Amino acid sequence: MQAMLDYSLFGNTVHDYLIALGIFIGGMLGAHIFRHYILTRLNKWADSTATTIDDLLVQAIRKTLVPALYLGSLYVALHTLILSANMERGINSAAIILFSLLVVRSITTAVRFGLHSYAQVAESSGGEKQIKGIGNLANFVIWALALVFVLDNLGVKISAVVAGLGIGGIAVALAAQAVLGDLFSYFVIFFDKPFVVGDFIVVGDKMGTVEYVGIKTTRLRSLGGEQLVFSNTDLTNSRVHNYKKMEKRRVVFKLGVTYQTPAEKLKAIPQIVKDIIVAQEDAAFDRGHFASYGDFSLDFEFVYMVTGADYAKYMDIQQAINLEIFEAFEKEKIEFAYPSQTLFVNKVN
Repeated sequence: MQAMLDYSLFGNTVHDYLIALGIFIGGMLGAHIFRHYILTRLNKWADSTATTIDDLLVQAIRKTLVPALYLGSLYVALHTLILSANMERGINSAAIILFSLLVVRSITTAVRFGLHSYAQVAESSGGEKQIKGIGNLANFVIWALALVFVLDNLGVKISAVVAGLGIGGIAVALAAQAVLGDLFSYFVIFFDKPFVVGDFIVVGDKMGTVEYVGIKTTRLRSLGGEQLVFSNTDLTNSRVHNYKKMEKRRVVFKLGVTYQTPAEKLKAIPQIVKDIIVAQEDAAFDRGHFASYGDFSLDFEFVYMVTGADYAKYMDIQQAINLEIFEAFEKEKIEFAYPSQTLFVNKVN
């Protein structure tokens, strides 16, 4: 029996192989127990809590720590044996690559989880599309850094490559200033949220509903039906009127009556119009005054507030006010003014 255990194969005895096999099996059993018992209880505990950070930790353990335990068992078992230089170098290289993949996977999971949590807190419509774009960009950067790290640990001299990439990156950045500017403006739009998908905005003389916010451009659907495409830099550098976030709409309108209107009726007009506005639902009267003497009319100015940003609702209220003012003026024999001239003729004997 001892002779069989002392039998040597590829520089290691059967006894050495059995020890390595025992370490590997023990590590696999330990990882299996941890996965099916401890991790299951941790998962139930995370589901019972209201916070989300514990869900992230359990997810990271499942995707990173458990595979690392399996790989670590194999790595430790192999290192108990006497291996050739090439084989040991190959095992170390494979371990670096595999563990780097696990770490990168954990980091990308955390980044994705953080972005989704931010979108849920912000409660922005269209956030999933924006998260997908930012998540893809973040994954690209993380994997690129991981590749550089792996190559450096594998003994590849990457200093010259990094220097070349740095010079090339400067050249690309100079050639793509507009694209990079739109990219940074995209991050500004995503985190600062001057508008989100579904908002009605006005930019200069253009207006429409936001349909899509991309890495390079933002697209609006205008009232006429056509699609308006803006670069993100244009939007962040412009004064944007966001009517979706308007809680109250301030409405100013004027009325003109003829100069032949009696003084007592002029004094009654502000109260007549005020009563009409106050009677409207979702309308709050602000002020009403005999404002000025016009070229052909006596001008009154009225201001009121409409609750909400719905334009159709505002127009319905304004229409109701206009109709009731017309009926009230007709009843009081108050005449509206319109552009006219009066010619006075003196008869000379």
